[in-house]
Amino acid sequence: MTLLQAIILGIVQGATEFIPVSSNAHLVLIPWLLGWPPSGMIFDTVIHWGTLLAVVSFFWQELVSIFKNVIRDLVNRTPLASAESRLGWMLVVATLPAVILGLLFEEIIEGILSEPVWVAASLMVTGLILWVSESIGNRTRPVGALTFTDALMIGLAQAVALVPGISRSGSTIGAGLARGLERPAAARFSFLMMVPIVFGAGLLKLFDAIEVGMSEEGMMMVFAGLIAAAISGYLCVTLLLRYLATQSVRSFAVYCWLFGGLCVLIALFP
Repeated sequence: MTLLQAIILGIVQGATEFIPVSSNAHLVLIPWLLGWPPSGMIFDTVIHWGTLLAVVSFFWQELVSIFKNVIRDLVNRTPLASAESRLGWMLVVATLPAVILGLLFEEIIEGILSEPVWVAASLMVTGLILWVSESIGNRTRPVGALTFTDALMIGLAQAVALVPGISRSGSTIGAGLARGLERPAAARFSFLMMVPIVFGAGLLKLFDAIEVGMSEEGMMMVFAGLIAAAISGYLCVTLLLRYLATQSVRSFAVYCWLFGGLCVLIALFP
């Protein structure tokens, strides 16, 4: 991998982590289509920290408020006393399914399901999720109306997105819409959900990189991709929240079908 390729993949990661078209799919399919060497699971996972940096920067005040209220209410033995504490515990509930299933099925996920044809097919499934989610649910509930049942259902959707090609933001935003959340509210909860799961996954892969060893050049590629992902990710969070205030996610569904379908055809008829 060259430095330019690492930067391009970082930009792609930052954009597609938030735009609901599957960052994992693009990190697999773009190198495959262009004949680049595979970026590797360690590179792909660690540059997710770039998008983590973007979302933490964007939601910094809200995240600090959630953390402070959770700690305060725990000390006061009233863990659900404030709206911020409730939101914090809902994020915990929403994170658990992906953590459990990720640990159980990591080898399968990183093996057979990472083949380009399966990734492309899964991307088309993402399109179906987005399209259907716009057809159900009344989309009138704000984040403050979330229940723990909502959090669990959205968390299960995030677990489904462990399959490469299923968009994490697409499945969680879709689940939020299906549960009746407003589009910006569904996106906001989806983006907050990524903080613990991406931090944990990135930390595990960082330990893997340390254990296996990474060259100085490899570390430079990862760092370049991470910075590119952070910058493009921050821009896309801002733009997507504005877009979803007035527009549906169906345009992203069409993109998933077109790009995924094209890649399936190329894979089957090279």
